Amino acid sequence: MVGFAAALLGAALLGTAALAETPVLRIAAQKSGTVNWELETIKDQGLDGKNGFDLQVMDVAAGPAGQVAFQGGEADAMVTDWIWVARQRAAGEDYVFIPYSRAVGGLMVPGDSPAKTLADLKGAKIGVAGGPLDKSWILLRAYSQKEYGFDLADQTEQVFGAPPLIAEVAERGEVGGAINFWHFLAKMKVAGMRELIGVSEVAEALGLDPDTPLLGYVVRGELLRDQPELVHGFATASREAKELLASDPAAWDHIRPMMNAADEAQFDALKAGFIAGIPADGPVNEEAAGRMLGLMARIGGDELVGGATTLPKGLFVQPGS
Repeated sequence: MVGFAAALLGAALLGTAALAETPVLRIAAQKSGTVNWELETIKDQGLDGKNGFDLQVMDVAAGPAGQVAFQGGEADAMVTDWIWVARQRAAGEDYVFIPYSRAVGGLMVPGDSPAKTLADLKGAKIGVAGGPLDKSWILLRAYSQKEYGFDLADQTEQVFGAPPLIAEVAERGEVGGAINFWHFLAKMKVAGMRELIGVSEVAEALGLDPDTPLLGYVVRGELLRDQPELVHGFATASREAKELLASDPAAWDHIRPMMNAADEAQFDALKAGFIAGIPADGPVNEEAAGRMLGLMARIGGDELVGGATTLPKGLFVQPGS
């Protein structure tokens, strides 16, 4: 009996030790953000444990709150765009980027708008979510310069505001066109608006790679060096969650309540938009990313890219790195 009890105690201690040794990855994410669809899928499907780590999601308010948590050491990772990470690396911070989404979007106009091209929006009001340094807005400005010989910022009146506000004024027809975050664009399309031009089309016309992922997870380079299995395990879990959501309709059942879809049409549009934003599996084309950064620097200036006028070495976590 004593031997049996000792065996049970030994097994319990071994189990506790194994649990204690499982590395934890703390991610700061806005509760209403679409990245939570992927993070919740990782947790629900046990993809973190399968890949050797324990994922802990920290709910934060808006983007700056995530930056404060990450830069203050309360979180190991957060979600942002790689332009910000490039700026931080250029300033001396040892941050690296794990691709998450291409954030596919475009410029929407009312369904009955006569506009056929950006040139038809001269003199119109354009709603822009995210402010004058929004990456889609900058790409559209560059495109209008290249294709039509004018800067969209000079030939239109911009209305900047939070994504819900831009969606609301656009659906009411108070602006001639609108640029918004992809999940708001999906709902705007369901509401009867149409896409005048997509960011992917714009990127191709500018000689960029439309598959370059814009959004991703940022972690410290120290974490990648000291615990490469943790960082790559998370990258693998992220990819597996995407593949599951892209291939198995039932995988959406668990996360549907957090998607804030008013009806089936919105749910289908949000699902399709998420899947369309999944980047290709494989390394990021750094040459194409460098061209995009150069364009952002030319139009957005120091306010956007800081000292990152060329792509910092080691920015992206590449397979096998």
